[in-house]
Amino acid sequence: MTDAAEDTLKTEIVGSLAVVTLSRPRALNALTGHMRAKLSERLWACARDPQIYAVVIQSESPRAFSSGSDVREVLSLARADLAQGKKTFSDEYALNWQCECFSKPAVSLIDGMVMGGGVGISLYGTHRVAGEGYSFAMPETMIGLFPDVGVCHALARLPDHIGMYLGLTGRSIGRADAYALGLVTHCISRERFEEIKAALADTWPVDTVLDERHVEPGPGDLAPYRHVIADCFSAPTVEGIVARLAAVEGEPREWAQAAAADLARRSPLSLKITHRHIREAQARDLRQTLQVDYRLAVRMLEAGGDFFEGVRAALIDKDGAPAWSPARLEDVTEAIVSSYFAPLGDGEFVLPTREEMQALRA
Repeated sequence: MTDAAEDTLKTEIVGSLAVVTLSRPRALNALTGHMRAKLSERLWACARDPQIYAVVIQSESPRAFSSGSDVREVLSLARADLAQGKKTFSDEYALNWQCECFSKPAVSLIDGMVMGGGVGISLYGTHRVAGEGYSFAMPETMIGLFPDVGVCHALARLPDHIGMYLGLTGRSIGRADAYALGLVTHCISRERFEEIKAALADTWPVDTVLDERHVEPGPGDLAPYRHVIADCFSAPTVEGIVARLAAVEGEPREWAQAAAADLARRSPLSLKITHRHIREAQARDLRQTLQVDYRLAVRMLEAGGDFFEGVRAALIDKDGAPAWSPARLEDVTEAIVSSYFAPLGDGEFVLPTREEMQALRA
C-alpha cells in the first residue's frame, strides 16, 4: 500500500512495519508544510493501528536525511500573512512533540546530513541509526534564527558544554561524536538498512535487530578539544566565550581561533538568544522548551530582522554577506534579549501534556 498523493513524502506498509520516506532530494529533503502535515497524519494512523509494530523514517537520498525545514517557504508565507508564518512554526513544534510522545518503536535511518527540522523529526524517536555519511548540525545562528525544534533541551544536557558549542557555532559532527553524545543510538552501515527494515517487517524485536548490527565507531573528532570546549563554552556570556577562545594557547589555539571566527560570522542577536535558551533549557522539559521555541520564533518573524536577512544572504541571494542588526555583540542588550523571551499573552503556544497525547490515540 503506497501513498503517492504527494511524492515528497511516501509511506508504505510492509508486514508490521510502516516506512516513511523523505523524497525531496533536489532540496536535500528540506521539510515543507505539506511534508510535516503528512508525517503527522501517518504517525497518528500508525499509533492507532494494532497491526503496526514499528515505524521507520528514512531518506531516498544518500546525501541527506533532511537539511532542515524549508525556511524560504516559511518566510514567503510570513510576508504574505504573518499568521500563516506563525502557524508554520506551531505546526512544526507540535509535530516534534508528537514524535516524542509516539507510543511505538520509531527508528530513524540516517545517512548524510541531518539538520534543523530534520533533527526535530528524528531525535525524539526511540532509535536513531547513523550510517557512514551521518553529519549532525544545528546551523540556525548562521541564518539569524536559533536552534529550535526543541533541540536546546538536548543540547543543554550534553557533557562538557558541547551543546553550547554546537548550538552557537552551528558546526557539524560525525557519527562517532554523535554516538558518544547519545544523539544516535546505533552506528550501522547504510548497506544494511534494508536488512533492518526486513527484520522489523517480520516483527523482530527492534533492540535485537539494531544491537546485532551495530559497529563501534571509534573516537570522535571532538575528543582532543573536549577540555577546551568545556572551559570556553562554560562562560556566562557570549562575550566571555569569545574572550576565552581568544586566550587559548598551545596546540588547540588554531582550533579555538577558527571557532571564534565562526562566531564572528553569526548573528549577534541569535548568539545571545541561543546562549540564554540553552542555559535556561537545563531547567525545562521538552514540552516547555518547544513552547519557548515558539515565543522566540514568533518574535523573530514579527521583528522581520536578522532571520529574514540571514535567509536572504544564505539561501536567496547567496552573497554570504548578511547585514546583522545589531551588528556587534555588545550592542545586543539584556533588555533586547529578554523581549524575545517574554510571554505572548493570548497568543501563547500550548501543547497537550504527554498524558493527553496518549489519550488522543483512541
